[in-house]
Amino acid sequence: MAQILEARPLTPVTKYFRLAAPLIAAAAQPGQFVMLRVREGGERIPITIADYDRAAGTISLVVQQVGATTSLVCALEAGESILDVAGPLGMAVELPARGHVCGVGGGFGSAALLCLMRELRRRGLATTAIVGARTRELVILADELAPLCDRLEVCTDDGSTGFRGFVSQRLAQLIEAGGASRPDQVIAIGPMAMMRAIADTTRGTGIRTLVSMDPLMVDGTGMCGGCRVTVGGKPMFACVDGPCFDAHEVDFDVAMRRNKAYQAQERQARDRLACMAQREAR
Repeated sequence: MAQILEARPLTPVTKYFRLAAPLIAAAAQPGQFVMLRVREGGERIPITIADYDRAAGTISLVVQQVGATTSLVCALEAGESILDVAGPLGMAVELPARGHVCGVGGGFGSAALLCLMRELRRRGLATTAIVGARTRELVILADELAPLCDRLEVCTDDGSTGFRGFVSQRLAQLIEAGGASRPDQVIAIGPMAMMRAIADTTRGTGIRTLVSMDPLMVDGTGMCGGCRVTVGGKPMFACVDGPCFDAHEVDFDVAMRRNKAYQAQERQARDRLACMAQREAR
């Protein structure tokens, strides 16, 4: 079990957790994830590690309430425990030795930029973080990211704060501006459509671009095959070969179809959870 030391809402559907997990914190690196299980007999879900503190022996996770199991996780509070937390899993993101790195986060994917920006700063690289959401109320962890990078860009679809438009549009502007604004590498984490847009934005620019295929992951060990993704014409597994891959080599048509493969089962699980809650309320 992993005790929850801190739990706080970031948005109406997104929650931040800080867990006591010294062994995971000691080995964690940017880009890796953990597998959570809330109850006996329940499913295991992959959650990207948002941050880690080796000295304190803690890891931070951000969970968005989208299905039955994430609803159970988001119902937990400080002082309670998560039944199983296994990790760190997956490969660490490959970071350059020098240059300017731009991390792009969409929605709750912005959380994964915390440990990435922290590690890049430790290495002395120039950094920009671009975070986006539909509205101001859905932007997460901007205050925590600001001191970890040289430049923070906030984007909202409706223009309620920061740049009005998509993260890919703001990235395109920075690339076009050139000079110190132009990144040498881009790392994008978020919804599949956003990552595809980032890949299209940097294609042909010579800017190395990585995307995290964590939205595809299911069991996190490579056994189920649910996270199979085509990269450079070859089949790979997001959980064991990634989750980060060369964005210009990823077949997003295949990835986006696979990302929708379990929607029916997810709806059934949500319906069962809602029925259980109604029975308990009677």
